[in-house]
Amino acid sequence: MKTAYLLAAFSPLVGAALVGIFGTALGGRKIGRGLAHWITIIGVLVAALASSWTLADVLAGNTFNGTLYEWGQVAGVKFEIGFQIDTLSAMMMCVVTWVSLMVHIYTIGYMEEDPGYQRFFAYISLFTFSMMMLVMSNNMLQLFFGWEAVGLVSYLLIGFWYKKPTAIYANMKAFLVNRVGDFGFILGIGLVLAYTGSMNYSEIFAKAPSLAGVMFPGTDWLVVTVACICLFIGAMGKSAQFPLHVWLPDSMEGPTPISALIHAATMVTAGIFMVARFSPLYEMSTTALSFVIIIGAITALFMGFLGIIQNDIKRVVAYSTLSQLGYMTVALGASAYSVAIFHLMTHAFFKALLFLAAGSVIIGMHHNQDIRHMGGLWRHMKITWITSLIGSLALIGTPFFAGFYSKESIIEAAKYATVPGAGFAYFAVLAGVFITAFYSFRMYFLVFHGKERFREIEHDHHDDDDHAHGHGGHEPHESPAVVTVPLMLLAIPSVIIGLIAVGPMLFGDFFKGVITIDTAAHPAMAKLAEHWAHFTEANGKGMEWIGYGLHSVVTLPFWLAVAGVASAWFIYLRKPEIAESARRVFAPIYTLLENKYYMDRINEVVFAAGARLLGRGLWKGGDQAVIDGVAVNGSARAVGWFAALVRELQSGFIYHYAFAMILGLVALLYFFR
Repeated sequence: MKTAYLLAAFSPLVGAALVGIFGTALGGRKIGRGLAHWITIIGVLVAALASSWTLADVLAGNTFNGTLYEWGQVAGVKFEIGFQIDTLSAMMMCVVTWVSLMVHIYTIGYMEEDPGYQRFFAYISLFTFSMMMLVMSNNMLQLFFGWEAVGLVSYLLIGFWYKKPTAIYANMKAFLVNRVGDFGFILGIGLVLAYTGSMNYSEIFAKAPSLAGVMFPGTDWLVVTVACICLFIGAMGKSAQFPLHVWLPDSMEGPTPISALIHAATMVTAGIFMVARFSPLYEMSTTALSFVIIIGAITALFMGFLGIIQNDIKRVVAYSTLSQLGYMTVALGASAYSVAIFHLMTHAFFKALLFLAAGSVIIGMHHNQDIRHMGGLWRHMKITWITSLIGSLALIGTPFFAGFYSKESIIEAAKYATVPGAGFAYFAVLAGVFITAFYSFRMYFLVFHGKERFREIEHDHHDDDDHAHGHGGHEPHESPAVVTVPLMLLAIPSVIIGLIAVGPMLFGDFFKGVITIDTAAHPAMAKLAEHWAHFTEANGKGMEWIGYGLHSVVTLPFWLAVAGVASAWFIYLRKPEIAESARRVFAPIYTLLENKYYMDRINEVVFAAGARLLGRGLWKGGDQAVIDGVAVNGSARAVGWFAALVRELQSGFIYHYAFAMILGLVALLYFFR
């Protein structure tokens, strides 16, 4: 076992344990605020450096798959804790730890005055440990441990401000919705275990061909199809895919740093990572891939629409995350697993940047989050302005920015996909380009350009919007260095990571032996490779990204993005009255979007009310009537009745007992004559 692996996995846990115990009331608050952030930051820094060394070592050809310890053995099935270190896990380790490090540093400034300072640092370090155990696992037991651990810590982080009713509602919602997905996930794990007899990835994948043609009992469905769909239901919960997406926008009730950590780079990408890891199984089921690509397309398109009408700066970015997760899922359904992971990586950096920039704006605006009350902030927050622009350009797929290479590849993969539903998916990701550009630059223009609207609310005490209260009379200001430095550091990979990694990750040997693709049945990646080879011939090996980027200016996605930016500029800067007119003309559509397709209402009226009705029925009919009424009170009444009957026979008169003895003797003589 290499020391680097242990350091990468467990150093955040050490920091979390020290600060969580001795920095809180539990351990007597022996660790102060300053020492708390230094302990956790050093722990995550050690993990980040160890992860980087691990990636370099893996690229040199040194992989690892081994057991840390054996937890138990039942009927020949081993339950182990172990690591599988290959290019997929090593890349995920680097993404998780480096983004987490930026978030830890940023938190010093953002949570400076919060009374739960030490507790927050303990939570985010514990979250980093949980995510590391998930991505480093070599078996389904450890995968499930990490899966549930990130869910638990996200519950604690979303409800960090536990005296705030909306935060408590949001973390309970996230917890319950994820339990729905996790029910499917554990069923999928159980099916894989039942039919392969193992929890270990390598053993499962080695036995996967034996599942070909095996039918699920009582149906005409393949076992591998049912197992893959069940596993993906878990991914739908964790990676917020329709209709299990409803928890993620409400999770913005937590502090902004966790939005960047959980909802950009780590927890929500766990489902994408899991499907890519199980590619040998998914390649055996076209039905499962079709299900994946359709769900991803719905999420990518319809969640993007919701971003258009949001006014809370964090919720705009949250719906953007939902849409981009849909893009990744489309790539998975097209069997372009490496493209999905590539977009996961690029998205982690620029979306973390956008979330942290949103937090910087919130600090500068004295905790006003309504973009309608901003405007002209570029004059007051120049670093936040520039880094937000970089993040937005990366998000919409501007040529030569990180998001361009991954988004363009997803669109091309959907175009070449052959599974049922691929046509709809191609339309969805193509339309999503315009939508993403529109809502991203709507937010950018309303926040940083145009009229300084925050001055209009300085003395307005009658506004019904809660965000407007208490923020008047303050001039916006740039955030402190502990906030802006992480923004600048995240801006660098948001520009360059795509052009550096696109060739090796998508068309080189980066994922060789890690991701499995049946190119005959699912040719999307082969088509993409042919496309890339064309630019290699034209520009020379290593310079393909130049021709790829230049070629994009004559493609439809590029002009859809330009149209989205231009439309946002014209409507929200030049002719803002158009937005109000459109709202009146399309009032029914606006109402539908404002109510988030009534998904929350459906969940409350159908599922939550149904659960309450079922619970009441079980309580009244099962608990009170059967258990209390029959089993408990009924048995007590039966015993009482029998005791009362017997009591009548115990009169105390000797002649009664003598008469009973005579009757007994007669009965004995009759039966044994």
